[in-house]
Amino acid sequence: MSLAETVEKIDHLSEAERECIENCNEAAETSEWCADECVGEEGMERCARLCRDVADIASLHARFMARDSDYSGHLAAACAEACEACAVECRQHDHDHCQINAEVLDDCAESCRQMA
Repeated sequence: MSLAETVEKIDHLSEAERECIENCNEAAETSEWCADECVGEEGMERCARLCRDVADIASLHARFMARDSDYSGHLAAACAEACEACAVECRQHDHDHCQINAEVLDDCAESCRQMA
């Protein structure tokens, strides 16, 4: 069963919340990939650190939303902020992984802002 199919089964979620969970999970995955690609490259330390921050907070936010936590709104704001900062950093680099990640992070930040 795919993640999207699993998220569809959580009956307390609105369509916007389901989309945000999917965006957070995608942001976590692409950010981990981008961070891994940045490791060992000169001048990419900040990008790698921001990507790791996004991966952690986005996956945490998705889990909090899935369990209807009272704290998911606070995490949504933090996740949006982290995604925005990381996207700005990624756009400064010509690597494909950075550019792809920045696009994914834009979607995640937007949906998280709606949840905040």
